[in-house]
Amino acid sequence: MHGTTILAVRKNGKLVLAGDGQVSVGDTVMKGSARKVRRLTSGNVVAGFAGSTADALALFERLEAKLEQYPTQLSRACVELAKDWRTDKYLRQLEAMLIVADKDVTLLLTGRGDVLDPDGDVVGIGSGGNFALSAARALLPYEHDAETIARRAMEIAAGICVYTNGNLTIETIENE
Repeated sequence: MHGTTILAVRKNGKLVLAGDGQVSVGDTVMKGSARKVRRLTSGNVVAGFAGSTADALALFERLEAKLEQYPTQLSRACVELAKDWRTDKYLRQLEAMLIVADKDVTLLLTGRGDVLDPDGDVVGIGSGGNFALSAARALLPYEHDAETIARRAMEIAAGICVYTNGNLTIETIENE
């Protein structure tokens, strides 16, 4: 997916989800302050998207409905969304990827029906996702704060990927 970078970092009981603000159409930057990371279900879940904005917003709505159906079961809600995404004629056409997380689990959802619980404490998606992922993995053993890791990794990605900027949206969940 071109046009964005979303990164989740989990460390020391803290989950940070960061997303850049750039929206590109072809080789033109159309907007630099889009909000691609948001809180769902009264703030207990955070989600970020890469891909088509309209498609991602449709998926967020569906995910919120699944979370209402399965309020404390993020994994179950995501699996149910992925089933719908794969089998519904309308949803199959949606082009987006999501990172969804709560205080316990981080999941990657794709339109192919994947609901992945990534290895390790870092996951990235979007055109700059692998740059941010690599930077965050390199920083993980040396930095103790998840937000510092996420911000620095996103800064590195923005310096490499032309579809990523440094205008970040950060959402955090901490274990009590």
